[in-house]
Amino acid sequence: MHARADAPSDQANSWPEEIFSVLQHFEVRQVPYVPDAGHSQLIERVLAEPSMRAVPLTTEEEGIALIAGAWAGGQRGVLLMQSSGVGNCVNMLSLVQVFRLPFLTLVTMRGEWGEFNPWQVPMGMATAGVFELAGVKVLRASAPDEVRDVMEAAAGQAYNACTPTAVLLSQRLIGAKVFVK
Repeated sequence: MHARADAPSDQANSWPEEIFSVLQHFEVRQVPYVPDAGHSQLIERVLAEPSMRAVPLTTEEEGIALIAGAWAGGQRGVLLMQSSGVGNCVNMLSLVQVFRLPFLTLVTMRGEWGEFNPWQVPMGMATAGVFELAGVKVLRASAPDEVRDVMEAAAGQAYNACTPTAVLLSQRLIGAKVFVK
């Protein structure tokens, strides 16, 4: 069983709402995601919003194809995933480059601040580099008061300038997980 350490304050809990607000402002309609505790509040908001379609995935790279299809159909999308899933997307990220898709992904980080699981550390350390090698600009939010500005910059780059962008939501922001027996 896992539990969150460093229980976030009410102010810290508002960052998923800030993300949701920016996604609404940029008229995001498709939200593919791999279920993840770090994104749970945002996923719940999307599921409750009639103008958005939350699409659960079995693997992260499916989300890139879904976003490509959404864009071809005139809609914007955002892919929600955990850092451990970034490696699954390497081949599909070429689709983003070849077709100049307005690609935005939000990545909850593992393998950083207070990580208990050694299996999460390697991909957590490599996440930003993997994106950069694939031609995806990387922005990071590490504190609740940074989230709105980082999201607005990322969404503007992705949707207005067709600059593929990943927002890394640090483990310190989302809260470190601890192993509980």
